[in-house]
Amino acid sequence: MDDLNVSICGFGDNVVDIYEHIRTMFPGGNCVNFAVYGKKAGVRRAAYMGYFGSDERAEHVIESLHEEGIETIKCKQLLGENGYSCVSIAEDGDRIWGDYNQGGIRGETSYVLDRFDLEYLKGFDVVHSGNYCYTERQLCKIHDAGIALSFDFSDDSSWEYYEQIAPNVTYAFFSASSLTLSETKDRLQKVHALGPKWVSATRGIEGCYAFDGNRYYRQESKPVEHMADAMGAGDSFLTAFLVKSIDCKKRGMTKEDSYTSGLEFAAQFASNVCCAVDGSWGHGLKY
Repeated sequence: MDDLNVSICGFGDNVVDIYEHIRTMFPGGNCVNFAVYGKKAGVRRAAYMGYFGSDERAEHVIESLHEEGIETIKCKQLLGENGYSCVSIAEDGDRIWGDYNQGGIRGETSYVLDRFDLEYLKGFDVVHSGNYCYTERQLCKIHDAGIALSFDFSDDSSWEYYEQIAPNVTYAFFSASSLTLSETKDRLQKVHALGPKWVSATRGIEGCYAFDGNRYYRQESKPVEHMADAMGAGDSFLTAFLVKSIDCKKRGMTKEDSYTSGLEFAAQFASNVCCAVDGSWGHGLKY
């Protein structure tokens, strides 16, 4: 991958995805995935900041992050169960989600940012979080500190949640597979009006639509050369878009060209890197 003059930090969730049909667990979680995918895309610095539990699952995620070269110096390990989600695969290939422990100890204990945490986060070009991270009360601190914030609203955020969170967000992402194209464009505009400078909606095999306040962007999906697992595909897309577009801006490209280049890079990255391994980014452990 390219050498990108970009530094990123995922702030929030880590889990193990437990594949019950093959009795294997894989490290994952939106913010952990963000850090790892950024590293694989070629950023110069990638970090994860959050809470781990004290069980075998937590140890597997921690060890896997270290093997991937992810900075974890602002993480903490608490006595309790790590986050996990159970998944199996149906005959038609669709994922069937099972038991989920609400983030384990991470869901029970809020990560409260202090002045030293914020000083640390100022060292990154962008910080990423999402709607399963239990970080909502901390986002205004990141925004007020002048730190660029990316946020994944997924496909299940209420409009009230958008109104609460989006004013603190620089880059907003959501899944629109269940919306019509007209509904997708309408939501892109409405979310942008709440404050983010960039809003992006993925629509499965239809690719991505985005809005920057002046124009819509369209990125078609790329064919997958070797499909192993689509877990984490959306996370890989948003990560690759961010790191590439930020790098392009640093290199002097216009905003529009940076966004276009970022989208093209993201589509290629998601199809060739993420989907080519089992789990979000490999590191399967039998149980």
